[in-house]
Amino acid sequence: MLRNSPSGYGRVAIAFHWTMALLIVAMLALGMVMHRMPPTDPATFALYQWHKSFGFVALGLAVLRMLWRATNPVPRLPEGMAGWERAAAHAGHLALYGLMLAIPLTGWLMVSASPWAIPTVLFGAVPVPHLPVPEALGSKAEAETLFKDLHELFAWLLILLLVAHVGAALKHHFIARDTTLRRMVSTEPARSA
Repeated sequence: MLRNSPSGYGRVAIAFHWTMALLIVAMLALGMVMHRMPPTDPATFALYQWHKSFGFVALGLAVLRMLWRATNPVPRLPEGMAGWERAAAHAGHLALYGLMLAIPLTGWLMVSASPWAIPTVLFGAVPVPHLPVPEALGSKAEAETLFKDLHELFAWLLILLLVAHVGAALKHHFIARDTTLRRMVSTEPARSA
């Protein structure tokens, strides 16, 4: 089944979930590697271009994923979940979606504000224009620092949320023994253990 049902996710939602999961983990790892590299290393420039290219892929997929979610039913949470767990699940998903947009957008704004004016060329082929940066943010260097700090803060928040997300999925699978994790890996009808 391609579309979601009230009891489970469809193939499209599952593909979005796991594609974004792999992309996000790769982007976070690449960001940490880049952060430790000397700016004068020739490989640094290439890695930044790859990071920016995949950042735009992540932004595009996040928008498509949100559109898909808005036009499909969201499967019900398992019976027996406490009210606080339901609230945490909804808040966690909202935060994940927000960060999937905020991280690439702050990266784009950081590059746009940079006094170096280094172009972004997706995969060495498609130039991406810089965004206008409000003058109220100060000089280009000040605006770049602001967006760099936000980009890094959001990345660390995403790491914390991902740890909580994976932990909750494993808790549901191994302790609560419900269908939460199974329905994100299979479109087969979910049955309780």
